[in-house]
Amino acid sequence: MSESQNPTVAAFDLDGTLSEGGSVVHWLRFIAGTRATYSAGLSLITPLTIGAIKSGSAADNAKERLFHKLLAGRDVTEVQARSREFILHHLETNGRAHVIARLRWHLDQGHKVVIVSASPQLYVDVVGETFGANGGCGTRLGVDARNKLTGMYLGKNCRGSEKIRRLNEWISEQGFASKPVVYAYGNSRGDLKMLTSADHGYDCGKLGRFGALKNFSRLEA
Repeated sequence: MSESQNPTVAAFDLDGTLSEGGSVVHWLRFIAGTRATYSAGLSLITPLTIGAIKSGSAADNAKERLFHKLLAGRDVTEVQARSREFILHHLETNGRAHVIARLRWHLDQGHKVVIVSASPQLYVDVVGETFGANGGCGTRLGVDARNKLTGMYLGKNCRGSEKIRRLNEWISEQGFASKPVVYAYGNSRGDLKMLTSADHGYDCGKLGRFGALKNFSRLEA
């Protein structure tokens, strides 16, 4: 069977790909307040710095510790509503037009589109809904019996190898009759494994030949 006859999936990262820069710290400020967010960040400055340098599990663990400080005990229904408000405004002011146009092109071609991001599933789902995508894979957050956030991950932070695992899981759930052709769009080293595993990987970052995705095709504005 030729590639054109196979189903096609297009996976898009969010932060730095569909939108300018990161969204998580801005989201935390929106949910918990600027003072509390900066205070929590300052108290975790060492693990956050190490995580930024080393990436991998160090970054995942530091992010989870920040979430625990700022989110534990918050009502999940309230946070969901606030998260929707946040991300709709964030996309309106920080959306990257040429990447969004590419997403819409895939939809126009009848391809399945999925958002795959380390950002919280709470608003990754809203991003998918906003663009008419077919699904979303984000970092899931734990919720206790009282419907309160635990501040911990439910599973793993959706970056690196976890992005591939979640994407493959999502693809399996679609029930395709044959193996799909996968396009992947990202901007940072957290997307490297996802782009490497795809049939067609595109670098949407701004660092060009100095970036972690320099060996992939560029999606130019």
